Amino acid sequence: MESVQMEELTSGASGRIIPVFKNLRRSVLSWQSIRRSLIFIHSIFLWLILLLPRHRLSSPAQSPPAPVKSCRRRSVFRRDEEDALKRRALAEGLEMVTESEDGTSLCRCATSLFYGTRRNALFCRSWFPVAGEMKGIMIIIHGLNEHSGRYADFAKQLTSRSFGVYAMDWIGHGGSDGLHGYVPSLDHVVADTGAFLEKIKSENPGIPCFLFGHSTGGAVVLKAASYPEIEGILEGIVLTSPALRVKPAHPIVGAVAPIFSLVVPRFQFKGANKRGIPVSRDPAAMLAKYSDPLVYTGPIRVRTGHEILRISSYLTRNFKSVTVPFFVLHGTADRVTDPLASQDLYTEAASRCKNIKLYDGFLHDLLFEPEREEIAQDIIDWMEKRLCGHDFENVHSHW
Repeated sequence: MESVQMEELTSGASGRIIPVFKNLRRSVLSWQSIRRSLIFIHSIFLWLILLLPRHRLSSPAQSPPAPVKSCRRRSVFRRDEEDALKRRALAEGLEMVTESEDGTSLCRCATSLFYGTRRNALFCRSWFPVAGEMKGIMIIIHGLNEHSGRYADFAKQLTSRSFGVYAMDWIGHGGSDGLHGYVPSLDHVVADTGAFLEKIKSENPGIPCFLFGHSTGGAVVLKAASYPEIEGILEGIVLTSPALRVKPAHPIVGAVAPIFSLVVPRFQFKGANKRGIPVSRDPAAMLAKYSDPLVYTGPIRVRTGHEILRISSYLTRNFKSVTVPFFVLHGTADRVTDPLASQDLYTEAASRCKNIKLYDGFLHDLLFEPEREEIAQDIIDWMEKRLCGHDFENVHSHW
């Protein structure tokens, strides 16, 4: 497979980038000098954070700042809550199912709220076959900056083959709680995914479950499945264009990201926003995505970017410990996440059942490419083979 030129530090499925401190490449200082300076600055930041509040509290000349801080926190929380409620109303109004030519419904659908591990209200969708028993359940975890409602067509294709479908909006996404586009911790998203799966499994005993994750959602699913208690209740996972081996624009970005993530976590790199990277070869799909009010199209926030780097680094270091059955799909022309990283996951993983399919010339949002139905069918075929007990070990396909 030919090497694909990658955009620097993408925000996952949104196609936004963070070329922070890019001009530092022209610096005349050596890397060792810069590193020593950053360690010193880091130490100063930590001392300031630790010491300043104590001085304020011990000074009798100053009025207690606590009420002001408390008021600010309430104001921020109120704004976030109002924003979430507006998005939730939009999410509730989305059409989830279409009718056939004779006027009959193609599937049953519903929306609900799931309270995650930190008691945040997370907006969820579900689709079920109109008749007959479910032979399996697919749980969809969307990519960064998008939402579960975008996968309605995929869900309908799954229900037509007797699969039930659930989908959950992350914190700060779609109709869920939180500031739009802000992810305080991807580990929280991983924990919410595991709790959501356990809830669905308890409500549907005996029905095999699969997890599906796209882009950064793929990283979330892969990490969730690394826990034995989660892997043990899964039939397998499906990853499309997973966010693995994400690189910062410059090594310094990786060094200072933890600091800025702590000090100004919600800050947006407005000057770094660029026109969206193409994620589909279908112009209508591109227009629909970036005109969707539930898709976050603003500059990526500091903490969110740091979280992507953190989970990506963790997963890349632990490819060899992956044992869950998986099917990874990637377009070779993807400029948002690296298809070579998916290839490395396939090569290094210890899973007895692992499969990869690479699509020549396809872009990032595989389920929104012109060939979306064929790609969805590849996923359904893999799931059905898993249910039939076929391991079809170590299969590599190039489409």
